[in-house]
Amino acid sequence: MYEKFVRLLVDELQIDEADITLDAELSNDLGINSIELADLVMQCEDKFGIEIQDDDIRKFTTVGDVVDYLESIA
Repeated sequence: MYEKFVRLLVDELQIDEADITLDAELSNDLGINSIELADLVMQCEDKFGIEIQDDDIRKFTTVGDVVDYLESIA
């Protein structure tokens, strides 16, 4: 799941793969703003066939948070 999420970050948001770690913060380290996060959530929903609740999105601070979440519902 980590690799698939990294691919999304690289392909959709043009984030340098070298900057992406499980501990990387989405906004502080990777520069993802709220609009990009909303787009990323939609991409995850489409790619993985899931629905991510708004309350859950607020818990996404690091790449690891998102990966853990995706693994828990996939």
